[in-house]
Order: sequence, then C-alpha cells, then structure tokens
Amino acid sequence: MSILQAIILGIVQGLTEFLPVSSSGHLIFFPKLFGWQDQGLSFDAIMHLGTLVAVVVYFRQKLKSMIQAVFSRDIARAVDRKLAWLLILSIIPASIVGLLLGGWIEENTRAVEFIAFGFIFWGVLLYLADFYGKWQVARNKEQVVSTDGVNWKQALFIGCAQAIALFPGTSRSGITMTAGLFSKLDRKSAAEFSFLMSIPVIGLAGMVKLVDLFDRQHELISVAPMAAGFLAAAVSGFLAIAALMRIIQKWSFTPFVVYRIVLGILILAFMT
Repeated sequence: MSILQAIILGIVQGLTEFLPVSSSGHLIFFPKLFGWQDQGLSFDAIMHLGTLVAVVVYFRQKLKSMIQAVFSRDIARAVDRKLAWLLILSIIPASIVGLLLGGWIEENTRAVEFIAFGFIFWGVLLYLADFYGKWQVARNKEQVVSTDGVNWKQALFIGCAQAIALFPGTSRSGITMTAGLFSKLDRKSAAEFSFLMSIPVIGLAGMVKLVDLFDRQHELISVAPMAAGFLAAAVSGFLAIAALMRIIQKWSFTPFVVYRIVLGILILAFMT
C-alpha cells in the first residue's frame, strides 16, 4: 500500500465514520472503484483508532466531566453521572451482536449490491426521521434539546439501532441519529449522543481488529502507510464532527440523504 492510498483511505474513514454515510461501505467500494487490493484488518484497526482520537479530542471536556462524575458523589454532578451510565447502557446491544455475529457479518455482507441497497434504504429512513423531527417542531411537541435530557428507554433504543450498523452500508452515525430523531431528540442532541456513544464502540472495534491482527501476520503493512492513515483519519474525523454539528443546526440531514441515494444508485448501475 502506498502512502497516498493510505491517506485517501484515512480521509474516507475519518469523514464517513461521523457523517451519516457509512464508513464500512465506503472502505469496501473505494478500493473496488480504484482497483486497489483490500487494505486488510490491520489497516482498518489503525484507522479506527485514528477516528477514536478525533471524537475523544472533540468531546474532551464532556468526557472529563462524565468520568469525574462517575467517581464522585457530588449531587451537582448527577446529570453527567446519569449520562455516563446511559452511554454504557447504549453500547450493550452492539457489543453483544458484534461478539456473536461480527465475524459472520464481516465475511458475508461485503458485496457491493448489499452496500448499495444499504445506502439507499437507510438514507430514506434518515430523511423520514428528519421529517418527523420537523413535524414535532411544527406541532409544538416536546423534544430533547440536550443530551442531559436523554432517558434510559431512548438510550437503549438508540443502542439497539447501533447494533444494525455492523452491516456495511448502514452507517453507525446515520442509524443512531435516525433512532435519536425518532426518539424525539432534536438534531443537535441526536448527533451529540451518537458521537459520544461511538467512543466505546469504535475503541472496542479497533481492539478486536488488533487482536485478530496477531492471527493474520500476512496482513501487516509498513509503518509509514499506517502512520499516514492514522493521522488522516484523526484529522478528517475531527473536521467531520465539527462540520456536521454546524450543518445540522443551520440546515438538515437532506444533503447526506441525497448523497446516499445517488451513490447507491451509481453503485448499482456501474459496479454490479
């Protein structure tokens, strides 16, 4: 793998991990599009760690407050303590599905047709969820306007949705934001909760792939492409989070919906 290829894949991973467009789908079809060899588990693991760094750095103050709250009995920290436990609750479904079916999903759902239909279907569902959110506002229905207002039922529902994101073409951020909108969170809260709950999931996925790496020594890549991919994923991931938080507060998820549907159609038309 060349350094340029590693940088391109790192940027793709960083942007698509946090934008609602499916990172796994892009990392499968991009190499196919350019005729590159599959980058392998080792490179995927390093890029996952790069995006983990991005989201931890972006939400470092919130994470610091939650960690301190968990180890404190201060009543003033009750809200942060509650959010920390809800985030733990939200990752249970994906952790169980990943441990039981992760290997099967990895080996049996990488066909471009599957990814294309995933782009389209989950894109349409995101649009419906965004429309539902607008309808809630128009009808003056109460919405959760801060992650501090999320309850355990909403957290568990969003967590169950996150488990579906193990299938390529779904988008972890996209489906959790969709579930958040259907759970009556506003756009900002849905996105923020999605990003926060991604931290343990991305970390776990990266660690699992690193463990698998020891059983697949033939997939080892030289240090330079690894480092380039890691940095590209970290920087582009941070920028993707910042950009999305601005976009959804001014506009909507519609640009990402259109992108997903158009891309899915193009894949079906030219790559199947």
